[in-house]
Amino acid sequence: MRIAVSGSIATDHLMTFPGRFADQLVAEQLHTVSLSFLVDKLDVRRGGVAANICFGMGQLGARPVLVGAAGADFAEYRAWLDRHGVDTASVRISEVLHTARFVCTTDSDHNQIGSFYTGAMSEARLIELQSVAERVGALDLVHIGADDPEAMMRHTEECRTRGIPFAADYSQQLARMGGDEIRGLTQGAAFLFANEYETALVASKTGWSPEQILQEVGTQVTTLGARGVRIERAGEPVIEVGCPAEETKADPTGVGDAFRAGFLSGLAWGVSLERAAQVGCMLATLVIETVGTQEYELRRAHFMERFTKAYGADAAAEVQDHIG
Repeated sequence: MRIAVSGSIATDHLMTFPGRFADQLVAEQLHTVSLSFLVDKLDVRRGGVAANICFGMGQLGARPVLVGAAGADFAEYRAWLDRHGVDTASVRISEVLHTARFVCTTDSDHNQIGSFYTGAMSEARLIELQSVAERVGALDLVHIGADDPEAMMRHTEECRTRGIPFAADYSQQLARMGGDEIRGLTQGAAFLFANEYETALVASKTGWSPEQILQEVGTQVTTLGARGVRIERAGEPVIEVGCPAEETKADPTGVGDAFRAGFLSGLAWGVSLERAAQVGCMLATLVIETVGTQEYELRRAHFMERFTKAYGADAAAEVQDHIG
């Protein structure tokens, strides 16, 4: 099963200011703020939902196809993804814009001042999925993640027109969307991914009941934070999968992307939805134990040892031959 993952590709520039923002602000002069903070720490991390998901799938050996737009500064990032089992040949490189970038400064009180530069992400709307399918032979599923909004809509419409199964996963873009846009991105999806709050927001904005949502999509996958995941299909028993025990909790950023990477890898292998969700939860646990979205290392023996402890020997036997 060949899976393409569309969505954002970005880098995060995270800085730490040892003081407090509040001490630098003068109430009477807030209308003319002009401040510069001398920071003592800078972390540059690879990110973007599509790149994060593809990295996890590559670690598992699922060989995903990354679909998105980046700038000429993507060369080093591309090499990193290529080394970790990701097909990056369908990434569009802008001739005039930089790769999307998030720049954020955090003070000693954990307050943050950040900016997101969309950059080349705006050109994702120019990507034709048909050309991607022709290059790799065929696409069995396109995961449509948070991206340039017009790109998300065009990818969805193209999947419907060409009969390519797709997964709807609007995540960070959900807040800016209205009911009509959400319905347009959801109807006919093979999978709908969201967390609990996003699921409630989808229902509120579309006016759909939970039963109606299940009539619109093949499978609804709702992540439940530390409680794991719930999988629902119309007329089928609900599947609930818990998370493995954490060894530590370092950084929750990218946990949702890691779950999707594991789940999609399970689909590519042809295992059951329950097994796919278990793989996703195991990979998400590795990410929460690591600072950064692509800084974890998947060691097969260690992964399977913890997977077996969490879900049992029978479950492990079904996935162990697939782990890269």
